[in-house]
Amino acid sequence: MNPSDIEMDDVDKLYKARWIFPMCQPPINGGFVRVRRGKIIEIGSIRELDLANVPVIDLGDVALLPRMVNSHTHLEFSDCESVVGQPGISLAEWIGKVISTRGASSAEQRQKSIALGIEESVAAGVGLIGDIATTPSVYPGSTEPMILSFAEVLGLSHERASDRIAAAEIQERSLKHHDSVHFAVSPHAPYSTPMDLVRRCVQFCIRNRSPLAMHVAESPDERELLESGTGRFSDSLREAGFWREGLFPWPGDQPLSALIGQLARAPQVLLIHGNDLKDAEIDLIARYDHRSIVYCPRTHDFFGYSPHPVAKLINAGIRVSIGTDSRASNPDLSVWNEVQFLLNRRTDLDPYNVLQMATQWGADALLGGESGFGVIGRSDGGINSLVAVRTNAGQLNQVWRDFAARELLPVPGPFRT
Repeated sequence: MNPSDIEMDDVDKLYKARWIFPMCQPPINGGFVRVRRGKIIEIGSIRELDLANVPVIDLGDVALLPRMVNSHTHLEFSDCESVVGQPGISLAEWIGKVISTRGASSAEQRQKSIALGIEESVAAGVGLIGDIATTPSVYPGSTEPMILSFAEVLGLSHERASDRIAAAEIQERSLKHHDSVHFAVSPHAPYSTPMDLVRRCVQFCIRNRSPLAMHVAESPDERELLESGTGRFSDSLREAGFWREGLFPWPGDQPLSALIGQLARAPQVLLIHGNDLKDAEIDLIARYDHRSIVYCPRTHDFFGYSPHPVAKLINAGIRVSIGTDSRASNPDLSVWNEVQFLLNRRTDLDPYNVLQMATQWGADALLGGESGFGVIGRSDGGINSLVAVRTNAGQLNQVWRDFAARELLPVPGPFRT
């Protein structure tokens, strides 16, 4: 539709900015956003718009972006004042420290921590969260941000596994009437969730048409446990009294590929971390449109892993999104700080792809396509559903430099200098 053909009335508001990044189309240098009754109804180039008798609100030298998407976090750890352990710690040792330092948190403690995490996320410009939740978890009644609550299921014993499945079913019923929190399932990880329990979770998701998230290929130690039943995870499980004879190693010569194939049966799948994926596993993941990898850049760096295969994943056509993991492995819950980390450290990545990972691709990973999240388009929330970065750049390469150095701001805001 031509902008001049759109009916103008006193309800419409037109905002212009130096740059707009709709994510559903290329960046616009000198763009506008039209809002009617609190809903974005149009975006485009200000040069193509007839501005006669049209009141325009000039946001000045900023780039407008959709709010960020945090595809993976653990909100219940949001009360951590600092990360647990030292940089380069092994994952098995870190998990032990998390358990010993935090103990068994109560539902009330988790509720308070979740509220803290939501508050921090909103302040950081996040509009959609994938949260791994120890059940029961209670969320505030606020409508923002939207949350997918992945009920965590784990247990090496039959009794523990059945208890966690039952708790997930209760959580599913409790969230049926929540406006902004939606139910999903997370079999925790291969070292804590046997294949039988993974199958039960997949069936649960198929019945409920729910997304599924699982920590997969998180560290080389995980692979050693699955393939040989030895290593640091084996030692930690034995020391903690969780070891069950016959569970490890997993059968077959490619246990991670078998796991990936099993998870593919769920309607929507997020493979969390993927730090240790091999080429054959990447090729397997690339066969499925409904699977995504969630990369947590600063958490990956904290553990000192080898370079993440994110570029290889993107080149293979695999959707990659960004997560913050938790404050137990990350100093904050800002997705924008993850973006800046990648813009400054992973110069092999296309900057636009980095932005897609934090917005459109994250929304698609959690909600599937056409959700309206992660893009600037015909969406509710109007101008308040956007964020901005100061820039007076005339060229796109200059915008990326500003993105790598400048903070994310709410919209509308005091942008004029």
